[in-house]
Amino acid sequence: MPDQLINEIRDTLVLARSQFEYLSDLGLESQKKYSLDAGKESLGIDTNAVLQETLDTIRTDLGDCRRCGLGESCTKLVYGVGNPNARLVFVGEAPGHKEDIKGEPFVGEAGRLLDKILLAMGMQREDVYICNVLKCRPPNNRDPQPEEVATCEAFLIRQVAVIRPQVIVGLGRFAVHCLLKTKAPISRLRGEWQNYQGIPMMPTYHPAYLLRNPDGKRDVWEDMKEVMRRLQAEGDG
Repeated sequence: MPDQLINEIRDTLVLARSQFEYLSDLGLESQKKYSLDAGKESLGIDTNAVLQETLDTIRTDLGDCRRCGLGESCTKLVYGVGNPNARLVFVGEAPGHKEDIKGEPFVGEAGRLLDKILLAMGMQREDVYICNVLKCRPPNNRDPQPEEVATCEAFLIRQVAVIRPQVIVGLGRFAVHCLLKTKAPISRLRGEWQNYQGIPMMPTYHPAYLLRNPDGKRDVWEDMKEVMRRLQAEGDG
């Protein structure tokens, strides 16, 4: 089967799986099972084999991405960095100016604050995985548009599926809204365990917000203590 067709099938299956999980949350288990079985039969492929990939193969699939308009204006695609077997994944909104130049997430002042948070948790960047919902910088750091999120989230879902972390931390209002498909205020969501792709997710404030509002650091630290407790419990289990 040609590689391009395999990649297209993989993207379709990942998006379908996300929808099936949503239906399952609504109690529609029978529809979920029927759709998965019917999909495998109609495509005539082994879905497990198709979904067995690595972070490198996903990055290769992204290529010089032009799936939405952001690829035309960004300097570098910002994929993600860190441990491919990380127990903890941090997900932000989108690259900023410095990230766009370097091609790496969280490298500016907010990134340095994230490094300090990790250090306080007894971790370094090499211990976790850091990425964004969007892989390209929106012009003038505007909020991502729904079609951009819809296009790019398929790759985030694939990254999470490959890493299989025990905990995800959603950084900031827009990232959390994208992941949870909600418009609830981040001040109400933070500190409360949520679920993303079947993985426990802790919403918290973005490091950039903390630079403007230092009083929020105490809330973030409380959230990170919950994350550490969850990781310890998972490790003991």
